[in-house]
Amino acid sequence: MSTPYSASTAPAPFPRPIALVLMCGLATLFAANHVSARVAFDAGAGLLLAIVLRSGTASLALTALVVFQRKSLRLPAGTGRWQLLVGLLVAVQSLCLYSAVARIPVVVALLLMNTLPLQLALLSWALGGPRPTGRAALIMGIILVGLVVVLDVPAWLGDPEAMGPGWPAGVGFGLAAATAFAGALWITEHRLATVGSTLRSLLTMLTVLVAMVIAGGLGLVPGGMALPQSLPGWVGLALLALCYAVAFSVLFITVPRLDMARNAPAMNVEPVAALMLGYLVLGQTLSPVQLVGGGIVLAGVVFLGLSKRA
Repeated sequence: MSTPYSASTAPAPFPRPIALVLMCGLATLFAANHVSARVAFDAGAGLLLAIVLRSGTASLALTALVVFQRKSLRLPAGTGRWQLLVGLLVAVQSLCLYSAVARIPVVVALLLMNTLPLQLALLSWALGGPRPTGRAALIMGIILVGLVVVLDVPAWLGDPEAMGPGWPAGVGFGLAAATAFAGALWITEHRLATVGSTLRSLLTMLTVLVAMVIAGGLGLVPGGMALPQSLPGWVGLALLALCYAVAFSVLFITVPRLDMARNAPAMNVEPVAALMLGYLVLGQTLSPVQLVGGGIVLAGVVFLGLSKRA
């Protein structure tokens, strides 16, 4: 049986400097996962294969965590269909985000994913939640301006071919990934609040794993299960699975001690880490103007997160 959890048994938070360093490290691992994925895709690896390895490795780690913590595997009544829907939405998010990473610079894909707070606020409002405050609306507008700059929309409209054939699809996939994850987060908050975080994460990863295996078996994504054609591709696959599983597991083990309400904006260093890793590993660079736009997006996301806690 699991041990009852109460405020008196809650672990003490880490000192803030330690928590911030740890969260920045986890954000860097998540960024490394995406850079490793691009290495694998450039070597011919299939999108579905990458997600199968990532979700399979994460599922093993979470299973070990559930066994170690002696968590119950029983879902509360009425939550089963919502848990399944969350898993399917995360599967869509994973496929869309990796599809974006395969087509556009990794940092641009992650900046598009960072529209998540904006999309979640609008979705919550549309589904009966509170209307965004004037301050939040202003910050959302600033984020959109930053995206226009980082995507270099004027150059795109002036000469679409110069941006490359995969650019429009990559942008669409990046925004779709944020939309799918916003839906998953809304359901998690409003329909799965009674499900433990470890069990919820395990079931979500297992759903993603099964969905990708089925999609691969049915051939729904052409070349989705293709194997890498070079050693760097295999190394990329191994590293994406390892980086994601380690970051995901450590995050869930330590989250009770990270004081997320104060420190969550530290996770927004992921695009910054992706920018540096993308340059060092892939040779991907952004123009000075695009860097300014990326800074605007990151600043807006951080301020939006802080304004919710003010």
